[in-house]
Amino acid sequence: MVSRGSFRQMTRSLFDLASGDIPARLCGIASLLILARKWGVLFVGVYALAQSMVQYTYPFIDFGLRHVGARLIAKYPQAGGQIVERVQRRRMLMAVAILPLLLGYALLSNTPFQLKMFLFFFSAMSCLYAVSLEWAAWGKENMRLIGATKMMIPGSVLLFLLLGLRSQHVLWWLVAGNAVGYIAQGIVFYRWWRKWRPAGEPRINLAAIRESLAWSRTSIMGLAWFCNLAFNTIDMLMLGVMSNPHQVGLYSAAYRTMNQVLFTYYLLMQILYPRHAKQDAAGRARALRPRIFVTLFAVGSAIALLLSVSRKLVLDIVFGHQFLGATLLLALLAWAIPLDFLTSYLSNAYIAWSMEKKVLICTAVGAGSNVILNLIWIPAYGATAAAVNTLFSYLIFLISLALAGRFAKELAPERRAMPELAG
Repeated sequence: MVSRGSFRQMTRSLFDLASGDIPARLCGIASLLILARKWGVLFVGVYALAQSMVQYTYPFIDFGLRHVGARLIAKYPQAGGQIVERVQRRRMLMAVAILPLLLGYALLSNTPFQLKMFLFFFSAMSCLYAVSLEWAAWGKENMRLIGATKMMIPGSVLLFLLLGLRSQHVLWWLVAGNAVGYIAQGIVFYRWWRKWRPAGEPRINLAAIRESLAWSRTSIMGLAWFCNLAFNTIDMLMLGVMSNPHQVGLYSAAYRTMNQVLFTYYLLMQILYPRHAKQDAAGRARALRPRIFVTLFAVGSAIALLLSVSRKLVLDIVFGHQFLGATLLLALLAWAIPLDFLTSYLSNAYIAWSMEKKVLICTAVGAGSNVILNLIWIPAYGATAAAVNTLFSYLIFLISLALAGRFAKELAPERRAMPELAG
């Protein structure tokens, strides 16, 4: 059982994160809606493509270091200076290494040269993420600081967008806002670290630290993050190369609408994670009862049906009349919600039960199937193909998770609870 004190602490930490994450999302949505209302589908598509590139800089720069570094900070606080030095050195090198990749993708994108340059410089500014010590604050469980700094980057982008509303070069105002946001966030974490860095720390546990930060140890977490990100966002990047910004803009509007529903569900998964981690064999069996999956699918289907029926009204009110071309995309993507309810629940539980490698394999299978299907159908059918392929890849991912659980040694006593799901 979870004690009342630990439950209060967990609730307080979740509130600290949400208090920053929610305003950050609102700032991001506000920037997108301003672009949609004032400049239309093309600018939304280019901006969404740039944000997708930014999403890939984070796991590349970290490549598992965020989770491992936070764990080391929590375990060896006296060696915090040495841990930060080693982690930050590699993060800086990774940030430099990704710049040619960002430039290469920007040049390959199906956009005019000026927009290619915007894509590169906007995403390149995100490499300043390497100087952030957010991962160290996470290791010290300073959720209030993390939550307070979450809205600095999207807030800065929104501020500069408002300042440049009358400019003919509004996209470059976005680049400036992105750079200022990352710099400000880095300064805040640096000042915090100077205050809380252990003074006169002894050189202890160097062997354990070196072993934990070895590539062989951090790469599993890094690959898992990459595969999960690719499964969820690779459609946008592939559309940027194989289609055009107009298709990207329509797909982004539909995907973001669907994703706002999932955000609330993901918060619930964060709450359930520690409870899953403490379950014994009987508890795991109860967590895999068929009626749980039926309930999740039913609730997700009800939400999907409501969103599908009201898709024209939602798109018209939120994004504007010119985004009504995304109604079919939203109708298709809405049905990814019940599938995501199931895959997120299983993935969250499996990781809590020390089945990270199996989740990595299942995610890689789902992401790989999505890439292959997109390569085949996006050139002919554009964003519509991406939406349909998303549903197929979710089904493949769900089947993979079910089979992984069915034959996992970690769940041997619970297998009898999963025949319906595996079937």
